Amino acid sequence: MKKELTLIGVLFLSFANYAQTTIEPETPEKVHHIEPLYIDLVRDLGARKGEKELNLGANFANTTSYSAYEVLAEYEFAPINRLGLEIETGFSFYDGYTNSNTTPKNKMDALKLSGQYSFYVSPKHKTTLALGYAQIFEFTDFSSYDTSTFVKEIVYSPFFVAAKRWGDNFHTLIFTGPDLKHELNTDFTDVDWQFNTSFHYEIPNSSHFIGIEFNKELVQDDFEMTMRPQAKLQINETLALGIVTGFPLTENEEKFSSFFRVIYEL
Repeated sequence: MKKELTLIGVLFLSFANYAQTTIEPETPEKVHHIEPLYIDLVRDLGARKGEKELNLGANFANTTSYSAYEVLAEYEFAPINRLGLEIETGFSFYDGYTNSNTTPKNKMDALKLSGQYSFYVSPKHKTTLALGYAQIFEFTDFSSYDTSTFVKEIVYSPFFVAAKRWGDNFHTLIFTGPDLKHELNTDFTDVDWQFNTSFHYEIPNSSHFIGIEFNKELVQDDFEMTMRPQAKLQINETLALGIVTGFPLTENEEKFSSFFRVIYEL
């Protein structure tokens, strides 16, 4: 009987010790990177399960013939480690200067569903690589709801992200991929390309940063490039404010623009 009790005690202690070492999984490795404020990533690179974030944004742009006012909302979350998912939608409003025929009509822009998986995370090299995909449903303008289909165009957008931190404060990131645009009720698909690069400096002993983002697009064989200086102010542990200005570097109808992003960690 004593031998049996001793055996049971040993087995219980062994199981308790095993449970203490296996129930709590190790936190996966993650490299801290600065992501651009205008072309926002789906979720932090190397996302950890349970992370959630809400973004609200507003963009104000001037062109040669009208002003554009855009608002957007994004919800990001990580259902499992290293996988980020996002849902985004927004509205655009326009104010024409001259001929109303050249002014776009007010509309709900699109519904964007995105996923991003960080397949390579290296703290040693301070580098993260990720692949992602965005499915975008472009909507028609408000005035055409009675005469046109609600979804006007579908965009298929796979992308690749590479980020590296240099030392403790300097960050670089590349975001690139094609946009395959299929307008409904047509038999062809346009293919545009985007290649975005960003450089940031994180202020020591804080989460504030300053930097610059270069958005480059190849649209119908025309190259377009916009420079976007930017800064992020970390208000507290969960709330931050991003400020971006835009200056076209190639011939473009759009002139100066400004963009604001409110970031709230849930």
